[in-house]
Amino acid sequence: MNCGRLCSKKPTTPGCGIALCRKARQVVAYAVGNRSQKTCQQLWEAIPPEYRQGHCFTDFLNVYACVIPEEQHTAVGKGTGETAHVERWNNTLRQRLARFVRMTLSFSKSVIMHEACLLLFLHRYNTERVILLK
Repeated sequence: MNCGRLCSKKPTTPGCGIALCRKARQVVAYAVGNRSQKTCQQLWEAIPPEYRQGHCFTDFLNVYACVIPEEQHTAVGKGTGETAHVERWNNTLRQRLARFVRMTLSFSKSVIMHEACLLLFLHRYNTERVILLK
């Protein structure tokens, strides 16, 4: 499993953290918020128990080490390719939803709308992945 963050530079728009299954490349959990330990904890708790038992690759953000058990966590750089799937997913999200592009005028003014658009995108993305896996 890969965990990653999609951050926004706009103070009114939160970023989102996602947990991505490495095999199916589906998003198994998400959390909307800043880069804090609280948001990371929300992401970890949103991950289904079956996935929480596996190994997790993240970037070097310190909050991951505070939340994910040490024996299940490996912090890696982009050069290793271990976080490539989640980085690719971030790019896909930015391409398809203008509100997630940095420094854009299309940002969400409402956290509720921001999360609603994210949920709609996640539903469609995961449904497409299921069709491709058949």
